[in-house]
Amino acid sequence: MERGLSRKHISEGLQASLERLQLEYIDVVFANRPDPNTPIEETVRAMTHVINKGMAMYWGTSRWTSMDIMEAYSVARQFNQIPPICEQTEYHMFQREKVEVQLPELFHKIGIGAMTWSPLACGIISGKYNSGIPSYSRASLKGYQWMKDKVLSEEGHRQKVKLKELQAVAERLGCTLPQLAIAWCLRNEGVNSVLLGASRTDQLMENIKAIQVLPKLSLSIVSEVDNLLGNKPYSKKDFRS
Repeated sequence: MERGLSRKHISEGLQASLERLQLEYIDVVFANRPDPNTPIEETVRAMTHVINKGMAMYWGTSRWTSMDIMEAYSVARQFNQIPPICEQTEYHMFQREKVEVQLPELFHKIGIGAMTWSPLACGIISGKYNSGIPSYSRASLKGYQWMKDKVLSEEGHRQKVKLKELQAVAERLGCTLPQLAIAWCLRNEGVNSVLLGASRTDQLMENIKAIQVLPKLSLSIVSEVDNLLGNKPYSKKDFRS
């Protein structure tokens, strides 16, 4: 098969990517979304194949369920193949369940790490939508009606109220709201890295300064942010035992 997560598609697709990037190998190759038409064993064997050929150092999953990740790990162990090392998933102040409850279980069981993306919730946490839908924004583009609906929904309005309260916390810390939001993601010990998106160089450089905010996130500040958000998820399991 020349699509999805089949061996043929993974091998040929990665080779084409390396040629475009003019690289001999990449550090991590990701399997984006589970492929219902390809057995997980085939995907695991394909990832092991490209790693053994020196095309990649490791492989990870992206937007996989905990059950799918665990199956991939079990298959790898059963057939002496290479298991995934991390899951790439969305994580920000308004979406916490998977990273804070589901992935810690996988980390403690099999060592899966978390590479998170969208720390600003597609720009919502930056505050750009607090006064409506700007003409230059993603929510104004064709094909992003879902995002526009999300911003204008009742939940979207509740989020704007919380963002105004969080803005006060950011000002007290001497940083921007985006910097606070990114640092908040980084402070999670289960997060290995946070992927940033930016439309301008100055925007990227400004957001990178979130690293300087990280030491300011004391337990009291984190607790204050949690209280303002009111959405901290809890697991019924204790992974320390």
